[in-house]
Amino acid sequence: MERYPTLAYILESFTGSGVDIAAQIKAIWTQLKAPLVVPFLTISLTICLVMSIMLFIEKVYMGLVSGYIKLFRKPTEKRYKYEPFIDDIELGNSVYPLVLVQVPMFNEREVYQLSIGAACELSWPSDRIVIQVLDDSTDPVVKGLVEMECQKWASKGINIHYQVRDNRKGYKAGALKEGLKHQYANECEYVAIFDADFQPEPEYLRQTIPYLHLNRELGLVQARWKFVNSNECLMTRMQEMSLDYHFKVEQESGSSSYAFFGFNGTAGVWRMAALNEAGGWQDRTTVEDMDLAVRATLKGWKFLYLGSIKVKNELPSNFKAYRYQQHRWSCGPANLFRKMVLDILRNKKVTLRKKLYVIYSFFFVRKVVAHIVTFMLYCVVIPTTILVPEVPIPKWGSVYIPIIITLMNAVGTPRSFHLVVIWILFENVMSLHRTKATFIGLFETNRVNEWVVTEKHGGASKDTSKPLINRRFKISERFHILELSVGVFLLISGSLDFAFGKYRYYIYIYLQAIAFLIIGCGYVGTRPPNS
Repeated sequence: MERYPTLAYILESFTGSGVDIAAQIKAIWTQLKAPLVVPFLTISLTICLVMSIMLFIEKVYMGLVSGYIKLFRKPTEKRYKYEPFIDDIELGNSVYPLVLVQVPMFNEREVYQLSIGAACELSWPSDRIVIQVLDDSTDPVVKGLVEMECQKWASKGINIHYQVRDNRKGYKAGALKEGLKHQYANECEYVAIFDADFQPEPEYLRQTIPYLHLNRELGLVQARWKFVNSNECLMTRMQEMSLDYHFKVEQESGSSSYAFFGFNGTAGVWRMAALNEAGGWQDRTTVEDMDLAVRATLKGWKFLYLGSIKVKNELPSNFKAYRYQQHRWSCGPANLFRKMVLDILRNKKVTLRKKLYVIYSFFFVRKVVAHIVTFMLYCVVIPTTILVPEVPIPKWGSVYIPIIITLMNAVGTPRSFHLVVIWILFENVMSLHRTKATFIGLFETNRVNEWVVTEKHGGASKDTSKPLINRRFKISERFHILELSVGVFLLISGSLDFAFGKYRYYIYIYLQAIAFLIIGCGYVGTRPPNS
């Protein structure tokens, strides 16, 4: 007698109702588990553990480098040539190089005055600095307000230019590229870039330009971000923890070890020669800043990060805006990795060691592996093992490595250390979106070049006494199916873990389920967009 395939037998046997169906489902699960589920889950777990080890080694390395720099290395002004500009009676202001300051903006009603005012108040001889406001606004009212603000500063003797375009081709990269086509821009030796919510201190140029002026190998000087609204809500506190680690550890270690890091797109000064030699601004990805940085380093230029110089800016306090921002920040690097990996390998101007660092550490581990392993291991594989106890997870992979990585991230923001559990849950929820965006970038699907400008509300200048929860969302904005689906799955897994008396991960899974469900329902402590 001919035997039916297992799957066909299972499908045919699925008949009946009530208790019989439940029994059949259990029988089907029992038959599928050993030949299909266990091998697949074992392979997935192995891959996740390997990626976890890769991420762990990378985090430990960066932490050791940053700690060594903080404890033993000479100050930056002693490692690089540095001498502040001094007024010369005979030469006059000619000792100061020409500097262009670009301020790109798009419908920035809430912050345009802050950013333009901060740029115009930079301490630099008025005949040696050019302020360029690149306004891509589509709102005619905002456009008029920005132009009036520029005219106000021009009447005070500031050399400021208000530039507009007929279209938004290339978004920010397109605006910056168009701005450099003007004759007055080409005459400048350096260009500083500040997004619309960034407010540099008056001494910013005097603190950064000397490094570029006296160290001819440097192409970029990057300053650190200082968040004016980090106390606005719980979500901004979580962002502060992640970004503090990025600047204090990732940027510092990259600058000190390899003179390379990803340009943050703002609060930095470029040498015009380096920017031009790298091919200028390109709009092929949503991370035009990182794209330029990689191309410049392949031309042999070095970068310097100055953590002691801080530029005030605003964190997204609206969850929808934060999701769009994280999509761009996750999708763009993955897509850039896809486009540039062969160019990096073929390059002849940088050492093999630096190539490996850029490809493996900077791109693969931090921009791809970090997002995927966070979601797959902690939100999928570990909860699934509740249903498949035949697949054991080693304690070092489920406890020791995650704890060490978490502590290393939390140390960057000591004042928020007590929020570390909430930070873990929030980051795990966001890993769903980051993983999705990473795959979109790697495979160049339809949202690969999606660009949504992050909403800004003026940071600390707003009244923070208003309620932080916006209950006027549309239904489509209120419920996020992905988070809700994962939340329900985690809730079931945690309940089974508790019901079966395993008591391995049920507390963690329950907490993670609650985080997914809360965010999936839109109840996030964020400020209403129009408040």
